[in-house]
Amino acid sequence: MTDIHIDKSKLPVHVAIIMDGNGRWAKKKGLPRIYGHRAGIKSVRTAIETARELEIKVLSLFAFSTENWTRPAGEIGALMGLLSRYLKKEKEEMKSKGIRFVVSGDISALPAKVRQEVRQVCEYTEDCRGLVLNLCLNYGGRQEILHAVNMIASLERTKKTQGIIDESAFRRFLWTGNLPDPDLLIRTSGERRVSNFLLWQIAYAELYFTPVLWPDFNRNEFYRAIKDYQTRERRFGSIQ
Repeated sequence: MTDIHIDKSKLPVHVAIIMDGNGRWAKKKGLPRIYGHRAGIKSVRTAIETARELEIKVLSLFAFSTENWTRPAGEIGALMGLLSRYLKKEKEEMKSKGIRFVVSGDISALPAKVRQEVRQVCEYTEDCRGLVLNLCLNYGGRQEILHAVNMIASLERTKKTQGIIDESAFRRFLWTGNLPDPDLLIRTSGERRVSNFLLWQIAYAELYFTPVLWPDFNRNEFYRAIKDYQTRERRFGSIQ
């Protein structure tokens, strides 16, 4: 339970989270980094359940960036194993709770087994009409924009585009093309940067930084972020 009052009339539609701090959490406890990643899965479940409880429509989680490939091979392998086990374990629960699972990023670089499991869960939950869980895998904001530009250029060469590309048309070529832009971006661990995450989409998002490491990000911390969001005056460039 929490004593934090949330105004249900002022909820963000789309919350995005940079889940940072797993490694530091493990280091503080004298444990290998993988233990932090395992502990972080519990916070993933908590964030999903809290988003459902608040009736937030879209939750985007930054799970693996294009830059994460520079980490030691053993850690990458362990992360892919955790992802595989998570998908297998949560697939039925997502379906039963009406959670639609989608992915943003270039999943072609993921191991074949993981890639297949990702696609299977996406297909299995595609008819769900509750929370949209957008897992960002092998994702980078600059890479996403370049991918969109190259897609448009390819269509231009084949004369399949019509006229000037405006924001609405450009959006369709993004990996998140079917999702609304985030209203709130949360980053855990105390870092105050967006780390190449949803660069196009967060143009007018409210940013919330918390020193809490991701494995310690619980329901109350999520509520605090929403409460802070509700104190913001969102003008989108106007003077109102």
